[in-house]
Amino acid sequence: MVIDENILISAGAETKHYTPSETIFYEGDSPNYYYQIIKGEVKLNNYNEEGKEFIQNILSAGESCGESVLFIDKPYPVNAETITECSVLRLHKSHFFNLLNKSPELYMEVSSFLSQRLYYKFIMMQNLSSQNPSTRLRGLMDYLKSFQKDARPYSFLVPLTRQQMASLTGLCVETAIRTIKHMERDKIVKIENRKILY
Repeated sequence: MVIDENILISAGAETKHYTPSETIFYEGDSPNYYYQIIKGEVKLNNYNEEGKEFIQNILSAGESCGESVLFIDKPYPVNAETITECSVLRLHKSHFFNLLNKSPELYMEVSSFLSQRLYYKFIMMQNLSSQNPSTRLRGLMDYLKSFQKDARPYSFLVPLTRQQMASLTGLCVETAIRTIKHMERDKIVKIENRKILY
């Protein structure tokens, strides 16, 4: 969790409820709020000229979305769309900065979170530069698995659908499915009840 929910509520945050496929903010909007997910999943995405979706990231409970642009006062470079039903805390940016100014510890926590996001971007850029779909998918799974203590093979249940994995790695879904089958054959992943274990 980025910031304790009670701290956000005491600073004036309101809870907003969204149904699946609703937009929290659009690419090009001016950032006026700090958003933190209480429950549900949100994807950060863009669409190209042909309307093809490219998912930048998938966020879940305890994570915030779009916070980095609050610091530079630029428009959102992505959309934030709900995947599932979501509850999100929304705090006006003036209150958010008041909160940070009062608490150096909180500032450090937010800085640490932003650094983590930047690290993810570097890792994904490195993966996307590879022409090999297996390298791209492994890079994504390595990154996600790095947050759990257990490093044994097949100890990590990949929390994404094949479609989401394809979108996050810039692959078409058929290529992702075929590559995951090859990875299972090569004993890189195990598939149980359609779930991927890495």
